[in-house]
Amino acid sequence: MKKLLEIEWLKLKHYGAFKILAAFFLVGVVLTNYIVFSVNKNVVSKVSAAGMMGSYNPYDFSNTWQTTSYVTGFLLILPAMLIIILITNEYGYKTSRQNIIDGWSRQQFISVKLFLAFIIAAVSTVLVMLTAIGFGFGSGSSFGLDSISHVGYFFLKALSYNVIAVFVSVLVRKTGFAIGLYFIYLGAENLISQLLDFWSMKIKVDTNYDLGSLGDYLPMNSADGLLTFPDNMLKSMASAALPTNYTWLVLSLAIGYIILFTWLSVKRFVKADL
Repeated sequence: MKKLLEIEWLKLKHYGAFKILAAFFLVGVVLTNYIVFSVNKNVVSKVSAAGMMGSYNPYDFSNTWQTTSYVTGFLLILPAMLIIILITNEYGYKTSRQNIIDGWSRQQFISVKLFLAFIIAAVSTVLVMLTAIGFGFGSGSSFGLDSISHVGYFFLKALSYNVIAVFVSVLVRKTGFAIGLYFIYLGAENLISQLLDFWSMKIKVDTNYDLGSLGDYLPMNSADGLLTFPDNMLKSMASAALPTNYTWLVLSLAIGYIILFTWLSVKRFVKADL
């Protein structure tokens, strides 16, 4: 696997799209968190000082791991797009076929792509940790590890997005169509998720039966459902009307979907014509 990853790195390091998307993601992580940090510092904190709500800072060390993971989660389509471009280009330039002719097994080829998806998710998670630490110290609070479990949830979300990107890539093979399908599916699932969440609230109100947030039981939204903004007064006021978050169930589903799409990706590539 080490040798295969070295070959993969040779393909990546001089690739323009890789450099551009990586740079956008890096800058985006810092910039989006800075915007939230700045809004809290210049707006929310002044409201708190006026006594309109309790003191609250989403980037002190009791919250920074959760806040940074949540905010950065909105940017995970960028690494997913990179994975789609990389894999579909293998089909477009017929390098996937050439690798098989040169002696790679189909299992090796798809395994290195999935391992690349894992590495990109891991690197993204490290970036989140460094960003969380930076803004945590920037808030003036003492170092702590409260809510650091959300960094693990972020990794699951990143891996989920990446593995689904691998599956879409080997399913469609054409870069434009694959990216289009990925975004269409993401949008459709988010819409269905909103409808299911509304239905969950209606069931809770009408029958007093709490099924949890049904929208979080879908493939991409299961990972999304693990990442929430830190608790605050407004969120607490709304929580009474919202279904319970069954974290253990959503976590199990997120891991299960990652395993499922990994298996589907391997099966598709091994069985399909090159």
